[in-house]
Amino acid sequence: MMRLLSTCSCLVFVTALGGALAAPAGADTTVRLRDVASLQGAAPVPLIGYGLVVGLNKSGDRRQTVFSAQTLANMLERFGVLVPGEDIKIENVAAVLVTAELPAFSRRGSRLDVTASSIGDARSLQGGTLLPTPLRGTDGTIYVLAQGPLSLGGFGGGKGGNSVQVNHLTVGRVPAGGIIQAELASTVPVAAPNILLTLSTPDFTNATRVADAINLEMGPGAAQALDAASVQVSVPASYRSALPNLMARLEPLPVSMGGPARVVINERTGTVVVGNDVRISRTAVAHGNLSVRISTKYNVSQPNPFSPPGAETVVVPDEKVDVSETDAKLITLEEGATLDAVVRALNALGATPRDVIAILQALKAAGALTAELVII
Repeated sequence: MMRLLSTCSCLVFVTALGGALAAPAGADTTVRLRDVASLQGAAPVPLIGYGLVVGLNKSGDRRQTVFSAQTLANMLERFGVLVPGEDIKIENVAAVLVTAELPAFSRRGSRLDVTASSIGDARSLQGGTLLPTPLRGTDGTIYVLAQGPLSLGGFGGGKGGNSVQVNHLTVGRVPAGGIIQAELASTVPVAAPNILLTLSTPDFTNATRVADAINLEMGPGAAQALDAASVQVSVPASYRSALPNLMARLEPLPVSMGGPARVVINERTGTVVVGNDVRISRTAVAHGNLSVRISTKYNVSQPNPFSPPGAETVVVPDEKVDVSETDAKLITLEEGATLDAVVRALNALGATPRDVIAILQALKAAGALTAELVII
């Protein structure tokens, strides 16, 4: 038997320079206005419903999930078949929650994708068909009726310990399976002198740049940033009764956008994503690895022939402990170091993703990392 314990020793030293130095500005990205802003009052609405998936190959809900059997009994009763729910024993049916997002300006008869997720103890929704399921909004109105065969994007086979599974089998999608039954009430003003554009990510600089891009297209004073998330646009008289034409003119406008300096860390998977605008102060990082290897070998001690009564065969563990530590490496990063410098330095240290997480957290705690640290 062998146990391996590994710890990372990360030591961070931060030295302050004599004067304040401005970090170089990061590169901005040119995008279309439609990708960063939308018309206020034209927001999508989340929908949810409860339904049944049938046609499963004995991989549906079992006896522990009583509501799927009760739902099936209620449905059969509407068809004139009276069967008590407690007497039904089925394995080819699974209860699911169906979700979707109704886009703004959707019209009756249009189709959209829906997602079905098992809420019972079903093992797989593979090969199942979603029965007609009404989807309701937050106001209780039925906006969509969903049905159709499920697409899982994976498969499973076998039984018990001899089974193979690819991807997640208890969540499926019905492409174009939702038919819109009711339309959203739009709150977009009609023939109004002004409209509001809402930025997907509030930022004062980006709001000002959006207004500047619109003024460059429509003329001075056509738009102004009200706050970090809203830009007010004056509607010319020629567009008062033709708002779609105005939006078609504004949406393709190129806008130079700057994103926040951000480092995203997922400690569960060891994933680290560093934005392009991340800067650090002058910093020295020392990194070393300490590994402790504990191995146990069991020796069997048997009594000699003709031993006295009571002598037994015993197992004697023989444990060995080995400790090894690699030489620490010291890397110095200059003031205003960019993403490339940070990546090269950490690679030179031989740091793993989890080591990088510890180093970045220490840099943030020391005040040397000028970026927002987001842990998901």
